Formats: sequence, C-alpha cells, structure tokens
Amino acid sequence: MSDRPPRSRNPEGRMTLGQHLVELRKRITIAGLAIIVAGIAGWWVVDPIWAALSAPVLQIAQEQDREAAITYVTVGEAFDTRLIIMFLVGIVASSPVWLYQLWAFIVPALHKNEKRYAVGFLLAGAPLFIGGCVAAWFVFPNIVTLLTGFAFGESATLLTARVYLDFAVKFILAIGVGFVLPLLLVLLNFARVLSAQSMLKSWRWAILAIATFTALATPAADVLSMVLLAIPLIGLYFAACAVAAFNDKRIAKREAAMIDEYGLAASDD
Repeated sequence: MSDRPPRSRNPEGRMTLGQHLVELRKRITIAGLAIIVAGIAGWWVVDPIWAALSAPVLQIAQEQDREAAITYVTVGEAFDTRLIIMFLVGIVASSPVWLYQLWAFIVPALHKNEKRYAVGFLLAGAPLFIGGCVAAWFVFPNIVTLLTGFAFGESATLLTARVYLDFAVKFILAIGVGFVLPLLLVLLNFARVLSAQSMLKSWRWAILAIATFTALATPAADVLSMVLLAIPLIGLYFAACAVAAFNDKRIAKREAAMIDEYGLAASDD
C-alpha cells in the first residue's frame, strides 16, 4: 500500500495546471467517445441526409436553367462524404453529453447553486443547439439557391461533394453553436463568474471573435454568408448582456437590502 497522499485541490478549491489538463483530457475523451458512438449509429441515416442536403443543387438546374451537379473528384471522396455526415449526426445526437462535459470543465468545483445552473445549462443548451441545427437545416436550401443565383447565365454549377458538404456542415454546426453561446454567457453570469459590465466592456472583442468564428464557419470568399451568420450572433450576444445586466441589478438590490437589514451581504443558497 502506497504512503503517497492522494492529490487534492488546494484549500480554496482551485485546481493546479496539471489537474486542469487531466480534467480537460477526461472531458474531451468522454465527449469524443459519445460523438463516435452516436456517429456510428448515424450510418443508417446517411443516405436520406445526403439526399436532403444535395436536393437544392439538383433544383438549380430546373429553377435557374443551368447545368448543376455534385461531383466526386477522387476515388475515396464518396466514402469521405459518408464519414463526414456520420460526424455531423454524432455531434448533434450526442450534444447533451458534450455540452455537459463543457460546463463541467468550465465550472469544475460546483457549489449547490452552480449544480442547479449546470442542470439548467444541459436542459436548455441541448434543445437550443439542436434547434439551431434544425433552423440551419431549413435555411440551408435557401442559402444555396441564393448564393448560386449570382452565377452568370451561361455557366454551370459543378460542386465537388467534399467542398459542398464542408460548407453544409460548417453552416449547420455554426448556427447550432451560435444558439448556445449566449446561454453559456448568461449561466456564467448567474454563477457569479462573469459580470454584465465585463461583457459590455468586451463588446469589441466579442464582435471580433464572432467575425472570426463566422469566417471560419463559411468559405473564405463567401462574404454574404459570413454577414448573414454574424448579425444574429451579435444580436444574441447583446441579448445575453441585457439578461446578465438584469441579473446583476437584481443581485445588487438583494445584497443592498441584506446590508441595510443585517449589515451583511447576501450569500448564495
């Protein structure tokens, strides 16, 4: 039996850098396994998903009177297409698991009230992410029609499966993540980790981060999609700031009342 004492957090409940890295590896492993398992199960729905995703391109030939097709330019591209669709299904289907792992890593030392926030984050975050992906799914055909509509009349729309699917996956997941990020900010505010004032002071950095995020989520030359994606994300960010400001004002009012009555600041339950 070893005499080495077990490793534990310091008296303040904080974790060392090494413990953070171990915790990160644990959370990534669990999330990754959940995505893989859900993705394998998604093999059975690959064909209908690909049929729905490729339908807008097939309609271009009829609506825009031009040649339009999705092509495979390498031997393994068809197989890669199936794997990417499985990956998309895995991320969406396993969202309750990896969203919880994300929250558990951000707030590892959960107090009683923070555990309540974690449950709230999971119950609201998963439906928001899936709802965002579903919204993107219904908007995607219109985006394809809109963007390909700028082509000249005599040209043909020939898209490689890999490039087309890469655009679809990035667009759908970006919308899903965009729906969740404001909730994460609000719950961090409720957990007293982030204040509304700091969120508002960082609005320039937030817009820069959103612009970078949307640039990565859309093709480099697709400025229109980047703008269409960035506008609602910026709006959601300021909506989160408004909710956080209301919560901060409520907490400050409660603490002021406690100080007036008892001479002590209110503590969380």
